[in-house]
Amino acid sequence: MSNLPKLDKLLKKQALVAEDTGMRNLLDYAENIVAIENAIAVVSDLKNGNSRIFAGRLGKVLGIDDYANENSIWEKKILSLLTEEDREEKYLAELRFFNYLRRVSRKSRPDYYLLSKLRMKTLGGEYIGIIHRMYYIYAPDSDSITHALCLYGRQVFDMAGKSMVVNSLTGLSEGLTSAGDSSILSKREVQVLKLIDSGKTSAYIAALLSISKNTVSRHRQEILAKLQVKNSLEACRLAKTMRII
Repeated sequence: MSNLPKLDKLLKKQALVAEDTGMRNLLDYAENIVAIENAIAVVSDLKNGNSRIFAGRLGKVLGIDDYANENSIWEKKILSLLTEEDREEKYLAELRFFNYLRRVSRKSRPDYYLLSKLRMKTLGGEYIGIIHRMYYIYAPDSDSITHALCLYGRQVFDMAGKSMVVNSLTGLSEGLTSAGDSSILSKREVQVLKLIDSGKTSAYIAALLSISKNTVSRHRQEILAKLQVKNSLEACRLAKTMRII
């Protein structure tokens, strides 16, 4: 099951109350960093649901040109160069990163970015190592995310694991693995979700845990909200992917 629909919904929801934080300045920055680093930059406007690719010289190696996507915040031309496994790893890392930031103080959230290791297919058909950096841009005096900036550059160093979260102010980093997924849901929510996954009804769960059916329903709703899924079946599937249950 792809994690893209859930992540897409999660980000669009965040931007509903966001104000413009200076799109022109962000685009100028992306264009300049591409020229300086020989990288590819993608600016995604979460509020208006579009994205802009600045391909640069690396884009020529990968067969990507500058491109404005008016219909999606996802850089589909770039994603198509990844293997299916790497695409899902990327979505999962971004979902973990988003939930990681929920546990960080609002003031500190802009200090963090996601660092991932990917492989992309060149025009010649070979796969090359790519380092992906993703930054969220927040509305002033708000925890709402207005834009995302993704930078793709040639891999010039190795890193342990596939992805990590980095604090650009302190220099500290932390691997994003399934070990961190356990904090997304509370212990009680994990307990309830495991029972749901085993086919138990709300009445049975309420009796077993000595709580009311209304409390079970509240736990169900919280689980769906935190995992950004539509129903319990999707919640169970995602929780297994993230090794929460």
